[in-house]
Amino acid sequence: MCVVIPTLNEEQNVRPLYERLKLALNDVAWEAVFVDDDSSDATRTELTSLARNDHRVRLLHRIDRRGLSSACVEGMLASTAPYLVVMDADLQHDERLIPTMLDCLIQEPVDIVLGSRFKQGSLCTGLSARREKLSELGIRLANRVLHAELTDPLTGFFAMRRDVLLQVVDRLCLKGFKIVVDILASSPRRLRCKEIPMRFRERLNGASKLDTVIHAEFLFVLADKLVGRLVPVRFLVFVLVGLTGVLMHLAALTLLYRWAELPFLAAQAAATYAAMISNFCLNNHLTYHDLRLRGGAFYWGLLSFCVICSVGASANFTVADALFSRNVPWALAGLLGAVIGAVWNYGVTSTLTWRSRARPRSSGALSERSASVSL
Repeated sequence: MCVVIPTLNEEQNVRPLYERLKLALNDVAWEAVFVDDDSSDATRTELTSLARNDHRVRLLHRIDRRGLSSACVEGMLASTAPYLVVMDADLQHDERLIPTMLDCLIQEPVDIVLGSRFKQGSLCTGLSARREKLSELGIRLANRVLHAELTDPLTGFFAMRRDVLLQVVDRLCLKGFKIVVDILASSPRRLRCKEIPMRFRERLNGASKLDTVIHAEFLFVLADKLVGRLVPVRFLVFVLVGLTGVLMHLAALTLLYRWAELPFLAAQAAATYAAMISNFCLNNHLTYHDLRLRGGAFYWGLLSFCVICSVGASANFTVADALFSRNVPWALAGLLGAVIGAVWNYGVTSTLTWRSRARPRSSGALSERSASVSL
């Protein structure tokens, strides 16, 4: 079996986790694939040392790619083991449950085994009251999408057969932290799940990666599973951000024209670019959080975004004016012009402003086994 462990700045936890895995899996043929998202601490140094002394430990180093879900899938695909386990590196998941999970997959008619923090018999000391309430809300939303009654579809500790992964991998959204929801919702058939209670420990070292963006990514995944086959969810978020830009435009126009008493055209131009800057910042933080621009790339991205959206505004005006001149009702003409502008802005900015900087999957990861390194 293969244990897949995504890591990001977990230098204090990876060696203790390795020692715990050795004890828990003493009677199991296993390997561990640590998928590191370019940690800035000594995580990879620790893992390289482990891999050079134990052939069962492998390191997959990802460059310019972030995200727990995609890290889990890359790690699972890097192994040919028939049984796969995913767990966190922060020592909160109870590695002693892994043999039980493996027995369930081998002996029972189940496709995926979930370690549940909330099933009767579990012990959950690693969640604050706030996080527990957020988890309860997320579980209710996830069960609505999955049409299921699971106690913890948001768990990050689970085991599955490799053939099940291959059935769903091309359908996965690969966004956010909640890979189990993505797997269950993407399967062409209803997967047979079994939940077992687990002990969810407190984090002793390092910092949690949970933040507002992670919550937004979870909603992104749910929306993708509901409407993603009809309209790209990223496009819907892009449009919603654009609507906030309208409010920003009106607020800036009011401030500059009515209060500062600038000439209307000057106020209109300044308000237009204020809205563009606002839209760029929100899209960079939310819509394209996985391709977020930083440093010098942020300013080049802002410039390209403004140029592209200026062309989109021109296309909007041209189409609306042409339709209106052909006696199309003004509201419909304006709406169609806005749609053309939005599609242009989304399509071109997603290609040029936020183009993926990740390397191709076939050559984008560094795999280390023992003392050898291969591309």
